[in-house]
Amino acid sequence: MRTLFINIKELIQVENLPKKFVAGKEMKMLPTLKNAFLLIENDLISDFGHMENMPKTKIDRIIDVAPEVVSHNIETVRRLTREVRIQAKYDKSLGVLKYLKDQGQRRTKTGLMLGLGETRDEVIETLHDIRNADVDVVTIGQYLQPSKKHLPVKQFITPDQFKEYETIGLDLGFRHVESSALVRSSYKAQKHIN
Repeated sequence: MRTLFINIKELIQVENLPKKFVAGKEMKMLPTLKNAFLLIENDLISDFGHMENMPKTKIDRIIDVAPEVVSHNIETVRRLTREVRIQAKYDKSLGVLKYLKDQGQRRTKTGLMLGLGETRDEVIETLHDIRNADVDVVTIGQYLQPSKKHLPVKQFITPDQFKEYETIGLDLGFRHVESSALVRSSYKAQKHIN
């Protein structure tokens, strides 16, 4: 029997919806899909607001469905988080990823965009932080300014730099590291379930 891979993108990322919709009816759909021999990656969940003050039920509903991979992108290094991710917090994102693994999620994944002014040491520190959250897969790609309203690109990362970050990530113990200019969070996602 052939297995179909599906990447459900931004399933929970819609933060302007009323709370009753977040992790609600969409999550009821996943067991039905999973029973149809699909390998599901629930990609790009939000950080669910203030995790420390919130009932765990929203994240637990994702875990209960048992997707193959759950992804929450850290996006950037600690120093740049406030500028790059206006609503999200670096340590909160790490906490979400760690909580997923602590509660039995099989595989977790996160992504980094480079070219926003981060240093090599900051990228390596971020890879260590991510690995310490027991994340299995990391994607590292080049930030590209989508419009004039967005942050400008401060540097273009060389192929050798991307290769170095891949090597460092693998040495740290990540199961998979995708690292090159065109990598995005769902890049070659089907490989991350093997």
